[in-house]
Amino acid sequence: MSSLHALIERLPKAELHLHLEGSLEPELMFELARRNGIEIPFATVEDIHKAYDFSSLQDFLDIYYVGMNVLITQADFHDLTMAYLARVHEDNVRHVEVFFDPQGHTDRGIAFATVVNGITSALDAAEEKWGITSKLILCFLRHLSEEAAFETLEMAAEHLDRIDGVGLDSSELGHPPSKFRQVFAAAGTLGLMRVAHAGEEGPPEYIHEALDMLEIDRLDHGNRALEDGTLVARLGREQMTMTVCPLSNLRLCVIDRLEDHPLKTMLSLGLRATINSDDPAYFGGYINENFRRTADAIGLTEAEIIELAKNSFRGSFLEPAEIEAHLAEIDAVVAEAST
Repeated sequence: MSSLHALIERLPKAELHLHLEGSLEPELMFELARRNGIEIPFATVEDIHKAYDFSSLQDFLDIYYVGMNVLITQADFHDLTMAYLARVHEDNVRHVEVFFDPQGHTDRGIAFATVVNGITSALDAAEEKWGITSKLILCFLRHLSEEAAFETLEMAAEHLDRIDGVGLDSSELGHPPSKFRQVFAAAGTLGLMRVAHAGEEGPPEYIHEALDMLEIDRLDHGNRALEDGTLVARLGREQMTMTVCPLSNLRLCVIDRLEDHPLKTMLSLGLRATINSDDPAYFGGYINENFRRTADAIGLTEAEIIELAKNSFRGSFLEPAEIEAHLAEIDAVVAEAST
């Protein structure tokens, strides 16, 4: 193991861009399908892996929504979430801020409470077992209407003690952030943090809209910000955290090669970039794999790896004292490694 890879393993990290439904591994998909008597269009686990050959975000979403159909009971959502948390515990992840897509479930007749209670029971169990802390972010599906988003926000009203923020995901092109301006404003009045996917496939204008119209607290993806010098300067000045997902970008053809990834450029421009796994079951790697492969591909230095780990906590929605404690632990790990 290289010294850089060893450092990646030792560093405490937070994950800020993870779709729980996108952590559904093929083996668990088959298990839940059998448990619930659900037919899926795959005969074997290998057939699922072969289907993970995407040329666009929409190609991925088509299979992503098929996978969701096996999630029926509270136990299913618990098992899905617990499997993800067990896996990232191995990667020395100390804090997660995870997305879930309630509309993908309530539109199938699954009760909102079933989804939230299953997820949060696993979050609680992981904190007790491994000390992993968490925040839960409800995402609106942007290919649906703002009216539908408002209906989902209303369903969430009874669960706001467990929901920390709202987000915006699914098909980006043709669905600008401005479409959801009013529901994000309503979420803000409820005290919820606000994040949004923008600038993955959509143009830099979508990032401007997310900042100015949705008043986001964190930017998910944001790759195409680099096309707009004024936007880059603003993101740097405001220290807006960007939740970058390198292997996702590669698998969804946002970049042609991992060697072309702009992450190193982002850091050199003073942007608060982080590394995340997005939908690891579909994109071939959890957080440490994203760190390792990206570091190798674009030549990240030890200092840049440390900065990325620190940014993951700086960009979290933890309290300042909690963030400082994690940063101090990173410094301690680095100091120990250098002795």
